Amino acid sequence: MRRYVLPPFAAASINRVAWIFLALLFLSAVAARADSGAAPKYVFYFIGDGMAMPQRSAAEYYLAAKDGDGKPGVVKLAMDKMPVQGLTSTYSLNSIITDSGAAGTALATGFKTTNGAISVDKDKKPVATMAEMARDKGMRVGVVSSVSLDHATPACFYSHQPSRNNYYEIALDVAKSGFDYFGGGGFKDPAGKKSKKEGDKPDALEVMKKAGYTVAIDRKDIMDVRPGAKLVAINAELDRDKALPYALDGDKKGLSLAEFTAKGISQLDNPKGFFMMVEGGKIDWACHANDALASIEDTLAFDAAVSEAVKFAQQHPNETLIVVTGDHECGGLTLGFAGTRYGNYYQYLKDQKVSFEDFSKKLTEYKKAHNVADARFEDVVPLIKESFGLIVPTAEELDTMKKNPVKYSSSHTSPADPHGLYLRDYELDAVKAAFTRSMKGEKEKSEDEMDYRAYGGYEPLAVTLTHILDNKAGIGWTSYSHTGVPVVTSAMGPGSQAFSGYYDNTDVAKKIMAAMGQKAVASN
Repeated sequence: MRRYVLPPFAAASINRVAWIFLALLFLSAVAARADSGAAPKYVFYFIGDGMAMPQRSAAEYYLAAKDGDGKPGVVKLAMDKMPVQGLTSTYSLNSIITDSGAAGTALATGFKTTNGAISVDKDKKPVATMAEMARDKGMRVGVVSSVSLDHATPACFYSHQPSRNNYYEIALDVAKSGFDYFGGGGFKDPAGKKSKKEGDKPDALEVMKKAGYTVAIDRKDIMDVRPGAKLVAINAELDRDKALPYALDGDKKGLSLAEFTAKGISQLDNPKGFFMMVEGGKIDWACHANDALASIEDTLAFDAAVSEAVKFAQQHPNETLIVVTGDHECGGLTLGFAGTRYGNYYQYLKDQKVSFEDFSKKLTEYKKAHNVADARFEDVVPLIKESFGLIVPTAEELDTMKKNPVKYSSSHTSPADPHGLYLRDYELDAVKAAFTRSMKGEKEKSEDEMDYRAYGGYEPLAVTLTHILDNKAGIGWTSYSHTGVPVVTSAMGPGSQAFSGYYDNTDVAKKIMAAMGQKAVASN
C-alpha cells in the first residue's frame, strides 16, 4: 500500500492551523462561560423616559459645545461608554407609538400590553415583574424615579392595574409589594380623592407606615434611615405633579436622582444582592413641551445616576449587571433644522437659564397683575432675555440683519452670526402673537388644530421661545407626543453581551430575567 508523506512545511502549516483553531475554541468557551456564568448579584436597570438616540446625542453635543472651541464633537455620557450597545423597538400591543404604561409593562415583565395598562396582559390579567421575581428570590428591591412614584414606569415594577390613572390604587400597591426602597417623587392621590374605589379609603402613606415602611421627606431624615430598613423617601421639593424639579431649575431642598440612587445602594446592599430600577422621568416631560435644554439637563442628571451604579460596579466587577434603556422617544427631537442647513449652534443653549415650566410660573405672576387690555409686550422683554438669552432687536438692528443674512456653505456649515440670539422679524412676529395668546388665559384656550400644532396645549409664549431658541441651535421638533423610533440599550457586567444587536423591548426584560436565572411568566 502506497503511503503519502506530507512535506515538512505542509505538516507544520497544518499544526499551526490546528493550534489556532483549538485556541479560538478555547477563547470562545471562556467568553461564553464569562457571559453565561453565575447570575449577577447586583442588577441595576435604568430607564430614561422619552430617551432615544436623539436625546442621548443632544446631551453629548451640548457638552462638547458648552465648553468647547466650536468644533464638532461629543463628550461621551457614562451610558454610552458601556461596552455593549443595542437598538430596541418600542411598539405596544395596539399602537406603533407606545405610551409609558405599555412600554413599562414590556420592560418590566417581557409581555406586550395595550397603551395605558400597568403590568397586565391584553386581557387585563396581572403578569409578574422582574422586580417581584427578584424579591421572591431573596434579593432586596428598590424603585427610584424623578417623577411621582405612582407614575406609569415605576408603577409597572410593583403594581398591576388596568389603567395607569389609578393613582390611589397604585399607591396602595407600594405597601403590598414588600419591596425595600422607594425613592424620588411623591404620590399624586394618596388620599384617594380621585379614586373610583368604593368604601373606606385609608391614606396610602399611612398604609405604608403600618406595613413597616419609614416615610421620610426631609433630606436629613432620608439620609439618617439605617441601611436595610424599609424606606419610602419622598423629595422635599416637588412640583404640582409630585415630581422632582427640572435639573435645569435646580433643587435647593431635596436630593438629586444620583443621590437617590446612591441612597438606594446603601439601603439595599446585602449578602443576597439587590435589584434596583431607576427612572429619569422628566426627560420625557421636557420633550413633550419641546424644551431641548430642559431635556438635556435631565438626561445629564440621569447619566449622573448611572455613574453611581458604574462606581459600584467597579468595586464589584464580576457581580454587577447594569442595563440602560429608554421606554420610547418623545417629541420627535431631531438634530438638525431647515433654517440652519448643515449648521449647528448648540452653544446658544447655555444662555437658557430656566425651563419652560419655571418661565411659565414667572409669566403667570405677570398675568395676575395685568389683563389683556393693559398688558404690554415690552414689559416681558427683560424676562425673555433673562430666561432664554433671546434679544428683542431695535428697528435698526432688524434692518442690519436683513441686509446681512447668514451665508451657509458646504465648507463653512456654522458661520459665526453676531446676531445669532437676536429675534428676526418673523420670529418677533411669532413671539408677539404668542404673548397676546398667553394673555387671553385658559378661558380662551382654543380647540383649533393649528393652535395645538403651534403650542401643544402648553403656555404659548414659553413653547414659542423654546422652539425659536432650539431652532437657532439647529434642533427641531415634530411632535408634542411620543414617537415610534427605536431606543438605544446599553449594558455592562455579567450577562451584558446578550444586549448587543436589534431586539424588542420585551426582549430587554427577558434578557435581564435570564441573567438573573428567571424567565417571563404569563398570568394564571
